[in-house]
Parts: sequence; C-alpha cells; structure tokens
Amino acid sequence: MSQKTALILGITGQDGAYLAQHLLSKNYRVVGASRDAQVANLRNLKTLNIQSQVDMASVSISDFRSVYQLLLRVQPDEVYNLAGQTSVGLSFEQPVETLESISVGTLNLLEAIRFTDRPIHFYNAGSSEVFGDTHGVAANENTPFRPRSPYATAKAAAHWQVANYREAYGLKACTGILFNHESPLRPARFVTQKIIAGAVQIAQSGKGRLKLGNIQISRDWGWAPDYVQAMWLMLQQPELDDYVIATGRTVSLTYFIDLAFKAVGLNWQDWVDSDPGLFRPSDLTEGKADPSKAHEQLGWRSTVPIEDIVQRMVQAQRAVAGHDGL
Repeated sequence: MSQKTALILGITGQDGAYLAQHLLSKNYRVVGASRDAQVANLRNLKTLNIQSQVDMASVSISDFRSVYQLLLRVQPDEVYNLAGQTSVGLSFEQPVETLESISVGTLNLLEAIRFTDRPIHFYNAGSSEVFGDTHGVAANENTPFRPRSPYATAKAAAHWQVANYREAYGLKACTGILFNHESPLRPARFVTQKIIAGAVQIAQSGKGRLKLGNIQISRDWGWAPDYVQAMWLMLQQPELDDYVIATGRTVSLTYFIDLAFKAVGLNWQDWVDSDPGLFRPSDLTEGKADPSKAHEQLGWRSTVPIEDIVQRMVQAQRAVAGHDGL
C-alpha cells in the first residue's frame, strides 16, 4: 500500500502533537498547518521528539482560497481539523474570533474538500461543551445541543456543517464530540494545568495561594493520547459518523485538586481559594458522557483513569520545574 498523507490543522496544540505522533507510528506522511509555519511554536512536537518528521505549511483557515490552495498542494488522504480558538473562558472575551476560527474555518475546509473532488476523509474536532448542562443525564450522540458559551456555540455550528456536508454532498466527514482530555502538553491557561503547576510550585516553595474560579463543577476527564487514537479510528470506518469520546466516569474538580495536592504531599484545602472574580459568565455544573457507541462501533475505550492522569501530569511538571526530588 502507498503511504497515506495526513494534514493536521492545529498541529501545535496538545491534540495535534499527539495525533501527529500516532499517525507517524502508522507510517503516514504528516503535514502540519499553522497560520505562519515559519514562526509556529513547535514546542509540543519537540517535546515528543517528532519535529523533524513533520512537514509544516502555512494557511489562513478563515480564508477559503488559502485553505483550497493548501489542499491542492498537500494532496491529503485525511484531514484533521483541530484548529481554532480552544478556550471556553477566552471565548467570552473574543466571541467573534472564536466563531470565525471554528465555524467559518470548518466551513472553508468542507467547501475546499468539496471543490477538490477527491475522496478525502475529514475529521472535525467537536466538543462536549455543545451539550450544555444535561442535569446529570449522560450525553450521547442523540442528546440535544444547548451551548452556553461562544465557544460551544461555534462548535455546535461546525458540527452541523459537517453533518450537512456528509448528508447533502456525500463528503467523508465526521465530528468527534470529545469530553475533557488532559496531558502534560495541556497549555497553562487551562484550569487542570493551572492546578498541577500551582500544586508543584507551592510544594517547592512552601508558600503561596492557588486562586481558582468555580470549583463546584464536575467533568469527565480522559488521557489525550487515547483520544487521538479515537480520531484516527473514526476516519477508518466504512461509513463515517459522529461519536462521543469520553471515559464514562465523571469526577468533581475538587477531587482533581485533591489528587494533585496529595501527589505533592499537601492538603489542598490549606492552599486553594475559590475567587468569584474568576467565575465565567455561564458555566456547566456537570459534564457526563455515554461513550457506548464508540465502544461498540470503534472498539475504542479510555485506558488511563483520572488518578493516573494527575500523577503523570504532576511528574511532568516536576521535571519541567527541575524538582524531581520533591
């Protein structure tokens, strides 16, 4: 069989880097796209020691011509759209940029694929945020969308664009509705990494306070390298479809905090403050998932429990801080 080519938009992020690593292990030619490939931050690719194995290309995802020209140049077999503004919190401050980078960007990709008239398999990064608050009911692929942030609204629009192009134009396209997934590559602005870094720093210095927003929330947290395997599996199916990807286990943020501080020998209640000034304009109380369709049709399951995820993130943060002996 000839070598497949995969194009990853958003390759510099957590998921993009792990996906590139996964595809390289399967002998793909991997091309990563960034707004300016010459100055892209390739830290995550360097951390995984795969930077030299990835080709980089420049693209403006909000410009149809740029996207179309990229597809003609790369000639990909598979396209993974992980691009766009990724922070729920930041989306309240930048709603227009969030909608354009996610919804318009996805539309440009779909339309460009349609114009190339090639059998490209397209993966779109969805989000569990589209469900809003399900009031304790585990969300599956048939759960109605009730987005409660500009980010979630943009992801919902992109989801239905993908479904429409699949049904109306016959594109090989699907969306992965991913619940929260973590790793040492998670950016510092995300609350999970903020907790990990704060716990390690306080343990190191013996002082300080960790200020967080609303800690009375619960989420389904998984291991990011597991989730990129699900992305790949989705594109290998005879008929492409949308899937909820999650562990099926929901835990509280306070449990996550407790795990992180226990990993460095501290009681979190002595060091953590909940600051109402950091609360989002609207937030989800509980994220609960039913990933049974992915279990049955993809043969995919999460393999790393939250307790091990936190341990791995703490160990990685200690190594970064240069304090392995804490």
